[in-house]
Amino acid sequence: MRSQLSIFFIYPVVIGLSILGMSNVSIDSSENFGKSKVFADDFEPDFSGPLFNVDDAGDDYDPSSFQFYNHSAPLIPSKGYIAFKEALARKESLGRYQQVNSLGYLGKYQFGSVTLRHFGVYNTSLFLNTPSVQERVFNQYLNYNHDYLKSYIEKYDGKVVGGIKVTESGILAAAHLSGPGGVKRFFNSNGRLSSRDAYGSSVKYYMKKFADYNVSSAIR
Repeated sequence: MRSQLSIFFIYPVVIGLSILGMSNVSIDSSENFGKSKVFADDFEPDFSGPLFNVDDAGDDYDPSSFQFYNHSAPLIPSKGYIAFKEALARKESLGRYQQVNSLGYLGKYQFGSVTLRHFGVYNTSLFLNTPSVQERVFNQYLNYNHDYLKSYIEKYDGKVVGGIKVTESGILAAAHLSGPGGVKRFFNSNGRLSSRDAYGSSVKYYMKKFADYNVSSAIR
């Protein structure tokens, strides 16, 4: 009888203390995305990608290794189109849809207003607050660059130019950095001319960093 009474009075107390302790536990995932940063770039008529890029994420970021706290399967499939665009976005804006740099480049992939108008976007505030539109424009610009550079992709894919193995995804990433014109200059100079942004990232660097992704599912 005594043991039954002990359980009757002690058990609710133990549960209450457990709940009180759990209420003080929180998970802050913000550190996984780096610190907020304002940055600057510029735009030329034949390219929309940012001229300046965030280097905070570091060169060792592997999107396939980023996982939920419960150790589930990787968040981003390795080396596919989604992995490609998320890795590129990480480099450009730390993946932030509402990022704006000091010269007005906008969103997760850092587009300029001229490029946005080319793809039918005139309301920049709406653009910043609509992830689906940003993803659409990124895909449209990717296809634009692919069409523009199709002959170069067919000619150089799998070859070594300027000491860099050339791949389709590397070419498209470099076009996002310097525009298709910068990529053409790289190949036409046999890799000697490699445009750089204000942070030191070059066409050659992007071509290497974003090589070997399979982006075929995004190409129309």
